[in-house]
Order: sequence, then structure tokens, then C-alpha cells
Amino acid sequence: MGGICSRKRDQQVVEDELHRGNSRMYCRSASTKWLRATSWCSMATPHLRGGSCPSLMELCIYKIREDIDNYSSFSILPRDISQQIFNELVDSHCLTDVSLEAFRDCALQDIYLAEYPGVHDSWMDVISSQGPSLLAVDISGSQVTDVGLRFLKDCSNLQALTLNFCDEFSEHGLKHISGLSNLTLLSIRKSSTVTPDGMRAFSNLFNLEKLDLERCPEVHGGFVHLKGLKKLESLNIGCCKCVIDSDMKAISGLTNLKELLISNTSVTDLGITYLRGLQKLTTLDMEGCNITAACLESISVLVALDCLNLNRCGLPDDGFEKISGLKRLKRLSLGFNNITDACLVHFQGLSNLEYLNLDSCKIGDEGLANLTGLTRLKSLELSDTEVGGSGLRYIAGLNKLENLNLSFTLVTDNSLKRLSRLTSLKLLNLDARQITDAGLANLTSLSGLIKLDLFGARISDSGTAYLRYFKNLQSLEICGGGLTDAGVKNIKDIVSLTQLNLSQNCNLTNKTLELVSGLTALRSLNVSNSHITNEGLQYLKPLKNLRTLNLESCKVTAAEIKKVQSADLPNLVSFRPE
Repeated sequence: MGGICSRKRDQQVVEDELHRGNSRMYCRSASTKWLRATSWCSMATPHLRGGSCPSLMELCIYKIREDIDNYSSFSILPRDISQQIFNELVDSHCLTDVSLEAFRDCALQDIYLAEYPGVHDSWMDVISSQGPSLLAVDISGSQVTDVGLRFLKDCSNLQALTLNFCDEFSEHGLKHISGLSNLTLLSIRKSSTVTPDGMRAFSNLFNLEKLDLERCPEVHGGFVHLKGLKKLESLNIGCCKCVIDSDMKAISGLTNLKELLISNTSVTDLGITYLRGLQKLTTLDMEGCNITAACLESISVLVALDCLNLNRCGLPDDGFEKISGLKRLKRLSLGFNNITDACLVHFQGLSNLEYLNLDSCKIGDEGLANLTGLTRLKSLELSDTEVGGSGLRYIAGLNKLENLNLSFTLVTDNSLKRLSRLTSLKLLNLDARQITDAGLANLTSLSGLIKLDLFGARISDSGTAYLRYFKNLQSLEICGGGLTDAGVKNIKDIVSLTQLNLSQNCNLTNKTLELVSGLTALRSLNVSNSHITNEGLQYLKPLKNLRTLNLESCKVTAAEIKKVQSADLPNLVSFRPE
């Protein structure tokens, strides 16, 4: 529904500790590290940044981009300069078949073209011309076929190759990467071309440390070809429903594995028994697997584990005494299971825990008494539990807590006083209709907050005055309340804000956009379902850092937003209505 600020109750949780994305660049050279450290992003105009003039290099790169058709080759330039020009053309979507040719034989080290339009086989000819200098290639979402992959054979020093969401090459095309013996990272997500026979190509990649085959539907039976990869430390086969217990038996010989992600596969208790020999395993993600309490005994012998994800496995209280011996655990995710307060008694000795997820479990106030000894806890997820006001007294002593999620709980205004001692708190989620201005007043001692989510809370215009106590706030969400433009006046001076969500406050007008126009650090703004019109868009012009804008269910047209985007908002990449 347009502009609605949705809240997830049954949707799969993406755990931050098991985030499986690849870094944007895979760099080994000091020059490229310097390049990314200086944030070379698209420069629609070399505008002033923080009152300082653009550097001479920035101006040169900008000028070259503007006159790119005048250059036939950059091969005589130092590699660092060529790399910067290439990255700027990619970031600004100015790289074409013609301009790409100018980078032939430039000895570039990093080619990042993920989701870039128009990447096909002929581009691979230029990419491969970088030869032994090339360290990393990402052509995710491209139209490259077997022919294009053949060009990579000359890039003998390639260390990272990412082919996510590529559908045009076949299992035979994978044979062309079998000679890239220096590869340490290979990622081919969501590809039906990765078959058991195609996986033979991986058997020669003896230096491979990380292999990501997430959402590949045909990999069952191919893991026998990995047995020689003794350096493999990370294997992601999450969401591969074809993976069964016998595949775990093939993986069991990879004794150097430190990270194994098998979430949402068809692995059962039997398959987990094969993992008992992986004594170096530190991360195990089994979210959504069809397991029972019996598998906890097999997990209990993996004494090196510091991260365990058992979300959505339907587990009861039985058997959790087995994992009480995993003393190195730092992150434990048990969300959406059938565990109750009785289960939490087994966590008392897990003194190294820093992250605990009990989202949507049958946990109440008394169960939290078992957490008082977890003094290193930094993040606690209690969303959709039966926790109420009295339970917060047990949390109050966890003075290292930085992230607390109390959304959809029974917590009320008065009980929030108990949180006043949590001075390290940075992220607080209070999605709850029972929270009002009085509750916000009880939080004013938490001056270190950088994110405050008050979705659905009944905050009035006068209540927003308490926001002045949160000097470091970067993200603020007050949705579905009764705010008017008068309440936004108390928000306009929180200059540290980078994300602001005021959706569902239907009385807001163009005056709100005028008031927030001074929040120049904003990267995301949502004022959907309000009385904002096209005339109010003029106030957005100073927000040069804005990347996403949501004005759904307002009297605003996409055409008018595009006008402001092209003239004044160079970084705006996503907007609604679109």
C-alpha cells in the first residue's frame, strides 16, 4: 500500500551478524585503498563540500568525464589515475562501449560493474587486457556468456570474481575459471548454471578461501568436487533447497571451514551430525532448517562457535542445556522459535554474549532475570515478546547495551524510566501504540541515541520538544502519530539527522519540507501520506545528499520530482512516486 510504513512480524529476519553481501571492492593495492578512502563517488558537479573547494584531482576527473569522447586511450597514465577515471565513469553511469575501449591495457586492478547496464562479452575483452594486474572483477547481473568468461584466462592473478545473478553463461563456461588458481573469493549467487558437473571447475581453485553459492538451485551432489580446497574458510549455500544431508557429509572433510551458512536448505538432524568434525567452525547459520532439538547435541561439540543462528527452526525449550557449554558464543539468534522463559536459564553462563535475538519467542518478564549476568551484551532483540514494564528492571544493569528492540511488546511509558541507566544505548525501537509524550520524556537521559524508532507511538507536537536532548540522533522515525508542522519545528535543528521518516502524519504540509530544508545531512526522507504538493518540492533543493525520497499518497507527481532531481538533487537515486 502506497506510503505505508510496514512492520515485519512474520517476514524473515536478515541478521546483521550473518550479512552475506560482498564488499564493493576487493583491493590489495595501497593506491586503491586510498582511492576508496577518499570516497570517489559520482560528481554530477564538483560542488563545494563542507565549505571547502574541490581538489585539483576532482576537477581533473570531472573534466575528463565531461570530455570523455576526446580520449582514445588512458594507458600512458599512472594506474591509479586510470583507476579513478574508470570508477568515476562507472559511478556516474557514463561508461559505454566506446569509452571503455580507452581503458584497454591500463593495468587496472579493480573492475566493479555489478548491475551496470550493457555489460556483455565484448567488454570482457577490454577487462581481460588488464592482464596480471587485475585483482578483482564483479560483473553481477551482466549478459556475459561462456565466450566472455573465456577471456579471463589471461588474468592469472585474479583474486576475487563475482558473477551473481548472471544467467547467460552455462556450466561449460565455468571451466574457463578453473585455471584461476589465485582466486581467494568466488561468488555465483542465484545461478542455475552451477550444477554438480559445473562445480568440477572449482576443484583446481586450491587457494579459494570464500565460496558463495547462495540460492543456486542445482548444486546438490557437487560438493564432492570441493574436497581438495583445504584453504576454504567460508561456504555459503543458504537458500539452496536442493541441499540435503548427503551434501553435509561431502562438506565434512573441509576441516578448515570457519563459516558455514546453510539457512533454508533441506538439511535435517542427520546432516548436522556430519559437521561434528569441523572444529574450527566459528559461524553456523541454520535459519529455517528442518531440525529438532536432537541436533543441539551435535552443535554442542563445536566449541569454537562464536556465532549461531537458529532462527525460524521451530525449536522448543528441550535440549538447550546442551549449548550452555559453548562459552565462546558472542552472537546467538533464536528468533521465531517456541522457546519460553524456561529456556533462558541455560544462557546464564554464556558470559561472552554480545548479541541475543529472541524476536517473537514466548518470553516474558521473569525470563529476563536470567540475562542479568550477560554484562557484555550490546544488542538485545525482544520484539513481539510478552515483555512488559517489570522485565526492564533486569535489563537496566546491562550498561554496555547499544541496541534494544522493544517493538510490539507490553512496555509502557512509566516502565521506560528503567532504561535511564543505559547510557551506552544508541539504537532504540519502541514500535508501540501505548507509548506517548510521557514515555519520550522518560528517555531524555539517553543522550547518546543515534537511532530512535517511534513507529505508531502517540507523539504529539509538544512531545517532540523532548527530541532536543538527543544531540547525536542520525535516524528518527515518528510514523502514524498526530504530528503537524508545529511539531516538525522541534526536529529542524537536529542537524545530525541522515534519515527522517514522518510518514502517516496526514496533517503535514509543504511547511514541513521548508522546515527540514536545513537538515543538509539527510540521505533519506519519507513524508508519505501527507498534504505535501508539487509546490513544496522547491524546499528540497538544499538537500544535496538526499538519496531516497518517499512522497507517496501526496499531491506530488513523478515528473515534478524528476525536474528537481535533475537540477538540484544530484545524488537522488530512488523516489516515490516514480
